[in-house]
Parts: sequence; structure tokens; C-alpha cells
Amino acid sequence: MATRSDIVTTLTEEQIPALRAQAIVPADADLTFDGRFELSRHVTTGPDDNGVPLIVLRPREVSSPPVIYHVHGGGMVVGTATDVLPALAPLAARVGAAIVAVEYRLAPENRYPAAVEDVYAGLEWVAQSAADLGMDPARIIIDGVSAGGGLAAATALLARDRRGPRLIGQMLVCPMLDDRNDSASGYQMAGSGAWDRTANATGWAAYLGDLPREDVPIYASPGRATDLSGLPPTFIDVGSAETFRDEDVAYATRIWAAGGDAELHVWPGGVHGFDALAPDAPLSEDARNARARWLERLLRA
Repeated sequence: MATRSDIVTTLTEEQIPALRAQAIVPADADLTFDGRFELSRHVTTGPDDNGVPLIVLRPREVSSPPVIYHVHGGGMVVGTATDVLPALAPLAARVGAAIVAVEYRLAPENRYPAAVEDVYAGLEWVAQSAADLGMDPARIIIDGVSAGGGLAAATALLARDRRGPRLIGQMLVCPMLDDRNDSASGYQMAGSGAWDRTANATGWAAYLGDLPREDVPIYASPGRATDLSGLPPTFIDVGSAETFRDEDVAYATRIWAAGGDAELHVWPGGVHGFDALAPDAPLSEDARNARARWLERLLRA
């Protein structure tokens, strides 16, 4: 998660409002990387005729850039589209990409499928509007952090199964993929680090509500998917000392088993969101460089 000013280890539903109150809204100058990007705001129509806000950051000196379609984290219950844009902008500038960030509805006020359908609606808008905004609709990469990584993975599955917009890649950073919350790493890290097994249960319960656990679809919990064929090239990274380690490794393994293309990094000693919590640490620099190199190779292909 790691989108608030403090580390969240264990979270209960009663603590969600207080966590939301800690939100930090970046200044526009931070979003635009000191003016290197042109900022615009848009709204598309969601699945329930709701508005889905989107923030577009287009590099000023790049013609028809590819698009990093970003999905924010926050355990399904907190977070905004602007949360990590100041950190994502340097990566986008390095590879010459635009950013589109989507504001999806949060749980528990909005249960599944609200969030993933909002993200999918935003993806359709990007595919339809990119050319008019000076971006390349044929080069869209979906990107998500934590809960946003899980929503990005679910959206890629929806795009595959609905024959929707074509993605050229998915970049999943410490993604929250599996509602079953029963991995060895989840038990191992209980009560430690950022976003432990109890917090994870709170986030999933808020999102899934009364949905019977035997009926949870893959578009809610992509870690349940058994067929991961037909997905775009995938980048997954995760810390070795975090709840999501084992479910993320399993997801990459199933992509390989299906004949797909996945690059997996398990960063030694990394807690959940370590590069946001300690951005100047050598491990964080290594992680950011690995993402950039993957994007550079993908965009050269």
C-alpha cells in the first residue's frame, strides 16, 4: 500500500476514515515534473453512469508518446489518482511516455465490481481518446501499485476476455492479487512491515462484501485465475519481506506455464512499498531502474 504518510501494518474497517484523512495531495508542479509534462483532467462515464475522473500527463517534447495507464494503490479502501504520480513522472520521462491515471471508486462504499469496471472504462477512454490528445493508442501499458496492481491485472484479464483495448504490457508493482490471503508469506509477515495479513483481510472484505468466497471471480481476484494465456508481456516486482511475495511469484509462474512473457523481481529484504518508504535506498534505486529497463525494452520491440 504505502500511500499514506505513515506505514500501515494492521488495519481494521473502523480505521479506514482516519487513514483517508491522512491523504497528501501533491501540487500540480510535482505532478508535471517541473513543467516537463502538460497536465489535463478529464471525466469518462463509468459502468453505472458514474463519472470516472482521469488525469493526463503528456510530455511536452515527445511526439505521439506511448501511454502508461496508471492505477493507484490503497488496499481498495483509500488512495487517489495523484498518490504516486510525482514518483512515476521521472520514470515516464525517462522512457518518453505519457501517463494517464484513473480515479476509481473505493470500498466499502462501492463493492466489486465498481473499482475494476471503473478502471476498465478508463482504459477504453484512453484507447479512444489517446490520438486526439497527441498520444499513441497502439502503445498502452497498464501499470498498478499494490491494490492498483491487482486491479491492473484484473483489467488486463477483462481486456483479453472482452476483446477490448489491446495492451502492449502490464507492469504490476507489489500487486494485491489473491483474496484467499493464505500464503506462507502472508502468515510469515503477520504483524510486521507494511500491510500485513489482517490489513489485507480488511481490504478484501471491504471490496468483496457478502460475495461467497467460492464464487469470487478472477476479475475480482486475479490470483484465482488458472488460465493466464493471452496476456501482454508482464513485469512483476515484490519485496521478499512482504505479504504479497508468494502470490506474486505464483502469478508470474502461471504466466510462464501458459507460455507467456513475464519478468519477475523479488527484492531481498524489501517490505511492501519499500521504494516509496525509502526512495533513496540502493534497493529502491535498483527496483526503479529495473522497471525503466523493462519499459525501454518493451517500447523498442
